[in-house]
Amino acid sequence: MSEYSSPGENAFLATGTNGAQALAQDEKPRLTEEEKKKNHIASEQKRRQAIREGFDKLTEIVPGIEGQGRSEGIVLQATVNYSREQIEERRRLIHMIESNGGTVDENLKAYLAWAEQRERELEEQARKKGGSNGTRRKV
Repeated sequence: MSEYSSPGENAFLATGTNGAQALAQDEKPRLTEEEKKKNHIASEQKRRQAIREGFDKLTEIVPGIEGQGRSEGIVLQATVNYSREQIEERRRLIHMIESNGGTVDENLKAYLAWAEQRERELEEQARKKGGSNGTRRKV
């Protein structure tokens, strides 16, 4: 056995011509088509449940959408609007602090710069795709 040989090669070398049988015993049995289908269905159900839980959390966090049922479009649009409002509030507070002679951590201001840049990028993408949906608000 060489120091560079793989475990499979070692098994083959140790057992001679019966090495293939030894390797076959180490392999996991392949799933049947029915088992694959069940695994896929279970994975998909888990994914959908995670999405549902995420939307439920958003309805708890974002004001104004609790009790409106759970239209994913409404939840997403309300979340975008709320995020924009929070960014605008952060901008207003930073301006107020700095106008009164205070200082604001550069990381907080950097986030606003990033958000503004991202908004410009999204607007440019919308223009390239053929227009905006008319819901743009200044970030």
